[in-house]
Amino acid sequence: MEAEMLKGHLDAIVLAALEAGPAHGYAIIEAIKRNSTNTFDLAEGTVYPALHRLEAAGLLSSAWMTPPGGRRRRLYSLTKAGSTALSDRRKAWGRFSQAVDALLGGGHAWPA
Repeated sequence: MEAEMLKGHLDAIVLAALEAGPAHGYAIIEAIKRNSTNTFDLAEGTVYPALHRLEAAGLLSSAWMTPPGGRRRRLYSLTKAGSTALSDRRKAWGRFSQAVDALLGGGHAWPA
């Protein structure tokens, strides 16, 4: 998938990945990969800055945890503002994707 196409949508993708519940960075990356049927195989260097940006904006919260026998990890969770932002972005995406589909979906009579 072209990086240019992902710009502007990464934050919404990360928020959506956390909708199911708290997760650490690697689990978020894997969820995005799995749920996009391997279309988005994002690097840590792409996702972690987005997580930090979303947390700074108040859309995510995080806490350190250490599972028994495991290593310390930072768990990210949607805040109430994050859930609202995700809902708003889904609505905006619906409008945007319908408009693009109307233009690119074929059957549109363009002037010669």
